[in-house]
Amino acid sequence: MGTDISEPLLPATSFEKADGTADACEGIPPWKDQITARGLVVSALLGALFCIITHKLNLTVGVIPSLNVAAGLLGFFLVKSWTGILERLGLRVAPFTRQENTVIQTCVVACYGLAFSGGLGSYMLSMDQRTYELIGLDYPGNRPEDVKNPSLGWMIGFLFVVSFLGLFCLVALRKVMVIDYKLTYPSGTATALLINSFHTNAGAELAGKQVRCLGKYLSISFLWSCFKWFFSGVGDSCGFDNFPTLGLTAFKNTFYFDFSSTYIGCGLICPHIVNCSVLLGAIISWGFLWPFISQHAGDWYPDNLGSNDFKGLYGYKVFIAISLILGDGLYNLIKIIYITSREILNARSKQITLPLAANGESSKLQLEEKIQNETFVKDKIPSWVAASGYICLAAISTVTIPIIFPQMRWYLVLACYVVAPALAFCNSYGTGLTDWNLASTYGKIGLFVFAAIIGSNGGVIAGLAACGVMMSIVSTAADLMQDFKTGYLTLSSPRSMFVSQIIGTALGCIIAPLTFWIYWTAFDIGEPNGTYKAPYAVIFREMAILGVKGFSSLPKHCMEICCVFFVMAVLINILRDVTPRHVSAFIPIPMAMAIPFYIGAYFAIDMFVGTVILFFWEKINKEEADDYAGAVASGLICGDGIWTVPSAVLSIFKVNPPICMYFGPASSG
Repeated sequence: MGTDISEPLLPATSFEKADGTADACEGIPPWKDQITARGLVVSALLGALFCIITHKLNLTVGVIPSLNVAAGLLGFFLVKSWTGILERLGLRVAPFTRQENTVIQTCVVACYGLAFSGGLGSYMLSMDQRTYELIGLDYPGNRPEDVKNPSLGWMIGFLFVVSFLGLFCLVALRKVMVIDYKLTYPSGTATALLINSFHTNAGAELAGKQVRCLGKYLSISFLWSCFKWFFSGVGDSCGFDNFPTLGLTAFKNTFYFDFSSTYIGCGLICPHIVNCSVLLGAIISWGFLWPFISQHAGDWYPDNLGSNDFKGLYGYKVFIAISLILGDGLYNLIKIIYITSREILNARSKQITLPLAANGESSKLQLEEKIQNETFVKDKIPSWVAASGYICLAAISTVTIPIIFPQMRWYLVLACYVVAPALAFCNSYGTGLTDWNLASTYGKIGLFVFAAIIGSNGGVIAGLAACGVMMSIVSTAADLMQDFKTGYLTLSSPRSMFVSQIIGTALGCIIAPLTFWIYWTAFDIGEPNGTYKAPYAVIFREMAILGVKGFSSLPKHCMEICCVFFVMAVLINILRDVTPRHVSAFIPIPMAMAIPFYIGAYFAIDMFVGTVILFFWEKINKEEADDYAGAVASGLICGDGIWTVPSAVLSIFKVNPPICMYFGPASSG
C-alpha cells in the first residue's frame, strides 16, 4: 500500500550554496516560529470539532474515516482567512508557511486521535453501569464490582498519565525510521503532498475551491440534520432515521436507508472495498445468519429471552463479530511482525545508514532529498530527553493508574511499560510499510493477557485498563512517526512537530473527555435500540470476561460458529495476500465485514450509497472526483457533527422535537 512519488514534493525552489551543497536553513523558519499563537487557536477549534465528530462515529457505528485531509484543508483556510482580514485592516502579519500548516495539522490529529485511542467509546465505556446491566446481572464473570462509571476527573487524569508515553518511546529512532530505512508512511506522505500543494499558486487556488465546496456541503448537511430533528419525536422509532425505505420486512432486519449524511460521507472517503465489505457483512449476518439462528430459538437457546440477552441471539451477534475482529487482527499482527522483521534484516544486510548527501548530485530529486535530510537532522531531540521523559512518565503512571483502577497492580503497569516500546516499534514500522495502524489489536492482546493474569477478582477492569495503556502507547508512537514523515517532506522541524504533538495531546486529554461529556449528559449512551449504541463498549467488556472466564457461558453452537468465522477471517486474508492485486482488490476485508454483525445493516446501506456516488463520479470526471470528493465527504461529516452540539443542548434543556414521523403496516380493513 505504498505511495509512489514520481515528482518532487516541494515547489520549484532550491536552497543551494555556491559549492553545490544544500543549505536547508535558508528560507525555512526556525522551529519556534513554526509554532504560532494563531496556529494553536485554530488547532484547538478544529480539535474540538473533530473530537465531536469522532465521538459520534464511535458511539454509533465505530467506523472512523481519516479526517487528516479535512484538518489540513480547514487549517489552511482558517489561517489564510485570518491573515487576509488583518492585511485588509492594514496590519502586518507573518506569512503563513507550509511548516505552520503542518504543525496545525499535526496538533489537530493528535487532539482528536485521543477521542478514539482514549477509549471513550470502547474500553473506558465498557466499565460503566449500563454496559454491565446490558450484558446481564447474572451473566458469569460479569460482576457489579467491575463497574466504574464515566467521570471527567478520572478520565482526564487517566488520559494525561498514559497518552504522552508513546511520544517519548520512539522519538530517538526518528532518523532510523524516516531517513535510514526510508519508510513510506503512505498517509503521512499523502498529507505532505497535500500541504505542499496548498502553498503554491495553483494549489492555493484549488484549496480555496475545495474549502468552498466543503463549506457548501457542510451547510447542506447541517441544515438537513436540523430538518430531520423536527420529525424525530420522542424515543427511538420516529423520523428519517427509522424510514423503512426498503419495506417493513427489510426494516425489521435493519435493512433501510436512514438518510445520514455522516455515513454517506464515510462512504465517499473510505475505499470501495471497505464499503462493499461492510455491506457484504450486513447481508451475511442480517440477511441470512441471524434469521437462520432465530429459527432454532427454543433449541439452541431459550425462546423467551429479551432482545439484548447474551444467552440468546444477542450473544451470537456479539461473539461472532468478536471472532471476525480477532481473526483479522491477529493475522495482520503476525503478518506485520513478519514483514517488519524481514525488512529490518534486509536493511541491515545492505547498509546500516544511508549517506545524507553525496558530492556531484545534481538532479532535482537528489537536491530535494539533501535539503530534507539536513533539515530533519538539524533540530535534534536529544536521546536523554526521550529516555528521561519516558522513565519519568512511566514512574508517574505506575503510581497513578493503581489509584484510578485498584484492580491494576503497580507491577503489572510497570510490565506494560517495559514491553510497550518493542510493540510500539513493531506497530510504527508496520505502519510505515503498509499504512495499517494495529493499535487496537495490541490493546486487545493486552486486554486478554491481563484479564487472565488477574482472574475473576478484578480481571475485567484490569484487562480494560491494560488495553488502554497498550493502545495509547502504540497508537501515539505510530501517529508521531507518521507526522515526522509529513514534517520531513514539508521541511518542518522535527522539534516543532514533537512540540505540536505534545500540545495536541494535552489538548486532547482535556477536549476529548469534555466533548464526550456532551454526549454522555445529553443522550442515552449504550441503549441497544437507540441512536448511540456504543457497540464497542459491549464488545470490549465481553472480551475481558472471556479473558477471565473462558468460553463456557456461550450459547449452544456459538463456539463452533465463532471458530468457523475466525478461520474464515484468516483464510480471506491469506487469499487477499496470495492473489494478484487485480483479483485481491475484489476480496472483502473481514474487519469491515464484522462491524454490521452487531450494529445492523442500515449504515452499510448509507456507506454503499456514498461509494456508488463516488464510483459514478469517477467514471464521469475522475479528476474532479479526486479533487473534490474528500471535501464533499468532510463537509457532510462535519455538518452533521456540528449539529450534534445544538441537538445536545436542546436535549439537556428537555426540548423535544415537535413531530414524530412513524411508519407502520397499512390497515387491513
